[in-house]
This record gives sequence, structure tokens and C-alpha cells, in this order.
Amino acid sequence: MTQKREKSLIVVAGIIIGIIAAMLVVFGNPKNMGFCIACFLRDMSGAVGLHGAGAVQYIRPEIIGLVLGSFLMAMGKKEFSAKGGSAPMTRFVLAFFVMIGCLMFLGCPFRMILRLAGGDLNAILGLVGFVLGILVGVFFLKKGYTLKRTYKLPAVEGTWLPIIMVVLLVLLVVAPAFIKFSEAGAGPGALHASIIISLVAGLVVGALAQRTRLCMVGGIRDLVLFKETKLLLGFVAILVSALVCNLILNATQGGFFKLGFAEQAVAHVDGLWNLLGMLLVGFGCVLLGGCPLRQLILAGEGNGDSAITVVGLMVGAAFAHNFGLASSGAGPTANGKIAVIIGIVVVAIIGCVNTFGKKKA
Repeated sequence: MTQKREKSLIVVAGIIIGIIAAMLVVFGNPKNMGFCIACFLRDMSGAVGLHGAGAVQYIRPEIIGLVLGSFLMAMGKKEFSAKGGSAPMTRFVLAFFVMIGCLMFLGCPFRMILRLAGGDLNAILGLVGFVLGILVGVFFLKKGYTLKRTYKLPAVEGTWLPIIMVVLLVLLVVAPAFIKFSEAGAGPGALHASIIISLVAGLVVGALAQRTRLCMVGGIRDLVLFKETKLLLGFVAILVSALVCNLILNATQGGFFKLGFAEQAVAHVDGLWNLLGMLLVGFGCVLLGGCPLRQLILAGEGNGDSAITVVGLMVGAAFAHNFGLASSGAGPTANGKIAVIIGIVVVAIIGCVNTFGKKKA
């Protein structure tokens, strides 16, 4: 595939994904949250009882669809490859703190773009922090940061997360008593499109993201390191298409675009902590090798290290809500601020140990 065709494909994929994200809000997802990997993994953590925050408990079919869409596309293209063994516990810790940063900002990089598309100017400060975090991570990459190689594993090792997602889908449909669901009107967990619409949306986005290697962290990283804009174009396309959809929907129905800082959906106006939260996310994701969306897609392709990363994200979400670290519309908590600072320090130590420490070994 030529470079020009690759860029065209990722732009088209971005346009489709942006439209899907905007339409999921029409069908019931929270405002400016057609997709949010961090928020949806948090909801799933609550649904299986890892945290007790009743406002954010629901098995999100979009996440299931992302993994299965990637898995099916990888199998169809003969790109499925079970592998792992590249510092799994380090990846778990990095993912844990990436989620702490996401829940400080109230969104992953994907939702940051969707918040911008909905007129939420708080996301600009998040974007500044995100870019700064990526630049710090790129510094370590240039100095030789690595979590070592992965190893080929038996095929079954690469299928565990897709299998777990199928089990979660069954549990969502059957809805046994031990699965927790947010009550109507209780919060973001109670706002969702139908199972079929959400699942199909996830499958389509998962397949497109697998085919195009879509990753916002990778887009900015590649721009800095190689002057390559291909991956970044995908997220620009998502922003533009979601923005256009929101403006059209706002003109016809109202409530889909609100320009400003105050009274934004599932957001707060503390600019410093929006910035620092996303700085932690950008920094951690560079060291992980991809954003939360990319980790789900890689896990669907058979990457066990990315599957461990997804588990780390879910545990981080559970920890954040069990110990009062997650922000709310009222702003960040004191515990959350401390956790973000600790996270930045821990991620920096991981970066140093796996950059400068290895040279002394």
C-alpha cells in the first residue's frame, strides 16, 4: 500500500469513526462521550464489582466490540499473532497511572478529541498537557528507552481477552444479579445506546482501528520523531467529522454543541489539573507504546502485554473510585491531585530505569 493510499485510508476511517461517535450520543451515550476508553473501562470495572460507585456501572458493548472487531480483522488479514513477555508488570503499573490521569481529566485521548468537537474548551488544556507528556516520553525514546522484546506465545494466550469479552457480552445480555448496573438517572453509567447499536459501533471502530493502526499518542510521537503525519491525520479527521455532526445535530435538535468552559458534560474547569492529568496520560502512553484505544486493538490482535495493560487500566479505574481519586463535575479531589503527582514521579522513574539503568547493566 502506498503512503498516499495509507493516508487516505486513515482519513476516511477517522471520518467514519467521528460520525459513529457523534451518533452514539444521539442514541443514548453521555454528551461528548460517544467513545471514551477510560470511562467505559471504568464503567465495566464497576459492573463486575471492582468498585462501588453506582453512577458508573455498566458493561459497555463498545469496548467488547473494539476488541472483537480488531480480533476478527486481524484473523481475516492473517495478522493475529499471540505474543507477550515484554515487562508485563511494568506495563500494568504504567496503565494503572494512565487511568489515574484519565480520571483526573475525565476522559481518555479519544474523549479529549470528542470534547473539543462538542465545544468543551477545557479539553484544550488537556491537549496541551497531553502533548507535553508525549514530548517528555519522546525524550526517553530518543535516549534508548525500551521494555525489551516480546516473545511468540501459544495461540491460546492471544485469545484470552477476546474470550473474556464474549463472556462479558453474555453477562450483559443475561444480566444476572451479581452484575451491577447504574440505575436510571444515576449518572453516566445509566446513559447508553442499545446493546446492538453499541456493539456494532465498537466492531466497526475496532476493525477500522486495527486496519489503520490508529493511535493519537503514536500520531504526535511520529510527528515529533519522524515528521510523519499519517496517524495524526486520523484523529484530525475524527475531530472534524464529529464537530460537523455536532453542529448539524445542534442546529436541528439542540444540546450537542456548547462552546465554552463552564457547565460542560462530565467535565470540570480546573485547568491546571486537566493539564497535569493528561500530561500523565501522554507520558505513560508513550512508554506503553500506545494510547488506551491502541492497547485494546493490540490485545485483540493477540498481544498479551496489551491485554495486561487493559487489566491495569481497569484496576486503576477501580482504585480511583474506591479511594476518591477520580474527578467529578465539581472538580478534582485532594486525593486525586496527590495520586497524579505520584503517578508522574513513578512513570518518570520507570522511564529512567528502562533508559539509563539498562546502559549500566
